Amino acid sequence: MDTLPLLTPHKMGKFDLSHRATKGGLLIAEATGLSDTAQGYPDTPGIWTKKQVEAWKPIVDAVHKKGGVFFCQIWHAGRASTYDLQPNGQAPISSTDKPVTPQTMPGGYVMTYANPRRLGTCEIPHVVNDYRVAAKNAIEAGFDGVEIHGYLLEQFMMDNANDRTDEYGGSLENRCRFALEIVEAVIDEIGADRVGMRLQPFSDQLDCWDSDPEAVGLYMVKSLNKYNILYCNTVEPRMATTEVRQQTPHRLLPMRKAFNGTFIAAGGYDREEGNKAVGEGYTDLVAYGRWFLANPDLPKRFELNAPLNTYDRRTFYGSDPAVGYTDYPFLDSSD
Repeated sequence: MDTLPLLTPHKMGKFDLSHRATKGGLLIAEATGLSDTAQGYPDTPGIWTKKQVEAWKPIVDAVHKKGGVFFCQIWHAGRASTYDLQPNGQAPISSTDKPVTPQTMPGGYVMTYANPRRLGTCEIPHVVNDYRVAAKNAIEAGFDGVEIHGYLLEQFMMDNANDRTDEYGGSLENRCRFALEIVEAVIDEIGADRVGMRLQPFSDQLDCWDSDPEAVGLYMVKSLNKYNILYCNTVEPRMATTEVRQQTPHRLLPMRKAFNGTFIAAGGYDREEGNKAVGEGYTDLVAYGRWFLANPDLPKRFELNAPLNTYDRRTFYGSDPAVGYTDYPFLDSSD
């Protein structure tokens, strides 16, 4: 796990990450492992070793040369992992010892996860420190900041996954304690103005959900206010298509109103919906993932209101460094 198999410039050729950079545009390098226990899928990048830090530097530099702002999403998969991705084949760590049920991935194959090991209370400070060190490494690599995320955090936050009876389980305050300790440690290391937080309280993926997601979301954003972090990147309810949003409109609005910093909404937006969400004050910014993956020149296409390439979900999690990542065409194929 010392290399960046999907991102190293020599594998990306002319379609390097800087093609998705625009002056003043914010890019978030998603799901970057923060320790040797963090990985949940093959061929995902990391930032816990010196070698990884050095591998990121030319990529970050390429984005900055285009005038882009680049944040690293520091991430831990928790129990959503397999024995072969863990050091010495050990059990992945989590808030619980309950395993994730097998999941059918977009490519059609079934992912079977390992039985996790419940973190001891005395071990939690070590994981908090892993987030701190990863944030420090990200700044050393040249990133402008970090976005705190990870299935592990959600496994603590959500009452369906967290069955603990110590100070990290039970009440909403206890379940969110771990995430907020991480926020504080990261801020102490790199400063609040370089920190964002990814929240998805309405998610039900990987057997991780909460009986009162609105309460989780509101508690977290109100708690984050005292730290004055830069932004909160929040995911709409799962499968947030136009139809779903019409049925449950403005689900994130209470969180947006409660949060004092920049609020980002994500989840299936297209150009028109994104413009409307910002124009109506539902969010400050809109994050794009699937459409940006399929359209490396998405800002230009939005500016021109040009047609979009259709994304192929079957290639989202493949190991090939080009297929589904660098093989989508630009408007100008000579670009």
